[in-house]
Amino acid sequence: MFAASAMDPDDWSVSLKCEPALAEQLRAVHPEITGAWHMNKTHWNGVRLDGGLPDDMVRDMVEDSYDLVVASLSRKQREQLGWARQVGNG
Repeated sequence: MFAASAMDPDDWSVSLKCEPALAEQLRAVHPEITGAWHMNKTHWNGVRLDGGLPDDMVRDMVEDSYDLVVASLSRKQREQLGWARQVGNG
């Protein structure tokens, strides 16, 4: 799992997996990013989707989250997904 959302129209947000050091940096700079509710806050960020963050930044965080999860899969599973990117080479 690389993303989770309650899809609450009164509180649009998504939980995304993140490298721990980067998660801390993002939270320190952006009030829209916090530790994800009900998730391991070392590895998961809660991201408010209220327009406060640029769309391309949110897209990058989603892609990074996906890459982190896929990178942990077996080589066969990655090949089945057609995943060629490596974490950090986005």
